[in-house]
Order: sequence, then structure tokens, then C-alpha cells
Amino acid sequence: MFSLTLPLAEKILRPVIVYTFIVVMLRIFGKRELAQLNPFDLVVLLSVSNTVQNAIIGEDNSVTSGLIGAFALFAVNYLVVRFMFRHRRLDEILEGTPTRLIEEGRLCKDGLAKELLSESELLTVAHRQGFAHLDEIHHCTLEPGGTFYFQAKEPRPHERHHEEVMKGLNELRGQIDDLRRLVSAG
Repeated sequence: MFSLTLPLAEKILRPVIVYTFIVVMLRIFGKRELAQLNPFDLVVLLSVSNTVQNAIIGEDNSVTSGLIGAFALFAVNYLVVRFMFRHRRLDEILEGTPTRLIEEGRLCKDGLAKELLSESELLTVAHRQGFAHLDEIHHCTLEPGGTFYFQAKEPRPHERHHEEVMKGLNELRGQIDDLRRLVSAG
């Protein structure tokens, strides 16, 4: 249960190699994999963990082996994150740049093609953000980490309603102030 059948160095090196491979693959295959836009992408991401399990721990299924592999993954991730934090330019190169999907209210077909996104998939993401139609969006960007940034064309209905209520309250405040002046003057 606790005895190792493989050398400690191999137990540490295996997860580091798999970690590096997965990071490179996610970079090559793009931000779409991180955004988990559809069931197919999710299945791939979940299957990868099961596929690389034996590559990480080898034939050794001991608790110690699993703990060493997990520790190696956490350690290499910690070191990579700290290194990238200190080297922002390298981080930008490895992470990539944001991709414009909607610019000035118009779909960017090149951006959609680059990220292998269909209009219907983008609309699904927009629905999750409260947009009924793509024509309500002024800008949309897919960030390197797989998140979407949306900017509405004009104030959204709830924002317009809020502005109208605030305008009405300000008008009432002015009328109340006028009445107070009349009462105090009279």
C-alpha cells in the first residue's frame, strides 16, 4: 500500500512531463478547450485526466505513489504560476492574445473561425450573459483564459429602467425642494 515499485525521481518526473504536455496541448488547441463550450469539449477534458493517469503513476498504484504524483503536479504548477507572474511578457506569449468575436456590433468571422466557434455557440454564451440576440452586443472578446467579455451596444433594458427611475427621483427631489422654499418663504 505504501511501498514504491518505481524510483522516486521517476515518480516526480512522470507528472512533470504529463503536465507540460497538457499545457502545450491546451495552448495549441486554443482557448475553446478552456471555455468548455460544448459537451464534446467537456468529454475530451474529462477523458484526458483518465487517459494520462497511468502515465503519471506508472504501474505503481500505491498510496505513496499517488501522493507523490499529486505533490509533483501541485509543485510544478505552483512554480510555473510564480514564474509566469514574474515574467509577464513570456506569459502573454504562452497564453496568447484575446480574440475579437464581435467588433462594433459586427461578427468577426475570422475570430470565430480561429477559435472554431459557430454563431450559435456564441449566441449560447451570450444568452448566459443575459443577451437575447447577438445584435445587442457592441464588443465580444474571448480572453486567453477562456472567458468571454461582452459589452452591450446601448444601455440594456434594466439599465435604462434604472436611469428612468433615477431621473424621476431627481425631478421629485427638485419639486420637494421647491415646495420647501415656498413653505419657508410663506
